[in-house]
Amino acid sequence: MNTQNDGILLKSGTNELEVILFRIGDGSFAINVLKVREIVTPLPITKIPNSHHYVEGVIYLRGEVIPVVNVANVINVRQSEQPEQDKFIIAELNDVKIAFRVHEVNRIYRISWEQIEKPNELSAGKQPYATGIIKLENMMSILLDMEKVVVEINPELGGSVDSIKTLGRRERSSKKIVAAEDSAVLRALLKDTLSEAGYDNVTFFQNGREAWEYLETIAAEDSGPNDRVHLLLTDIEMPQMDGHHLTYRVKQHAQLKDIPVVIFSSIITEDLYHKGENVGASAQVSKPKLVNLVREIDKYIL
Repeated sequence: MNTQNDGILLKSGTNELEVILFRIGDGSFAINVLKVREIVTPLPITKIPNSHHYVEGVIYLRGEVIPVVNVANVINVRQSEQPEQDKFIIAELNDVKIAFRVHEVNRIYRISWEQIEKPNELSAGKQPYATGIIKLENMMSILLDMEKVVVEINPELGGSVDSIKTLGRRERSSKKIVAAEDSAVLRALLKDTLSEAGYDNVTFFQNGREAWEYLETIAAEDSGPNDRVHLLLTDIEMPQMDGHHLTYRVKQHAQLKDIPVVIFSSIITEDLYHKGENVGASAQVSKPKLVNLVREIDKYIL
C-alpha cells in the first residue's frame, strides 16, 4: 500500500485529514496519512548495540537505512503472536524516515479535526503518547504522538534552545505573537526559544479553534488587530481546528488578512509545501529548526 498514489490528498484549509487506522494488541490507533510514505511487510532487521529499547534495529529499504520502532514497546502492550504478519509503516517526521512496527493496518478514514478531542489528564496519564481521541461512528481510536516518540529516542531531534544564541538578541520584546500548538512540551520549547530570542510577548493557545476565537474577538474590537497581533505562529496538526484551516480563515478575514502567518510543523515536506502556500501562509518551517523559525519571524515583523 503506497499512500502517495491513492489519490487521497485533500484540498488545503478544509479542516479535514486522512488517518490510517492500525492495531496494536486489542487497541485501535491512528497516524496522519501526511506522515506516511508507504506500508510494507516486515523486512530483515539488523540489530544495533546499545540502541533505545523502543528501537528494534534498522532495515535497508530503497537505498536508505531506516530505524525500526516497535510501537508495542512504546505503548507497553504485548507483542504480536505472529510477527511475520506485522506491518511496517514508513513515516517521515522532522525530515527523518522511521519504520513503525504495528500488528495490523486496517483502513484509511477521512475525518474532520472537529472529530478529534484532546485527551483529558486522566486518559493522557494512562496513555502519554495520545495526542487526540478520534470519534468514529462505531468506535474510538487513539491518534498517537509519533513526534514525541522520536524525540524521546533522540532528544536532539526536538531542537535546542541554545541554538538561538547564535542569532544574538535583538529588540523584539515589543512584538506580539499569537501561537497555536497542541503539545504542552512543544509549547514550553517555543516559549523558551522565543524568549531566548527576545520575543517575550507571546500568547499561546492549545489548538487552532482557541486561537481563531481570540483573533475574532480582537478583530471585532474598535482598535482592531494591528497593535494587538503582529504575527501568528501555528502548528498544522491540532484537535478541533488545524493550522491550515486557521491560516485560511485568517487570510479570508477583512481585518486579519494582513497578519503574517508562519507554519511550524513536522509534516512540512517538499511534497506538502504547496498546502501551506494555497492557504496563504507567509512562511513554513519544518520542526525542529528553531533558528530558521526565529529568522522567518524576524523577517516579517522586525
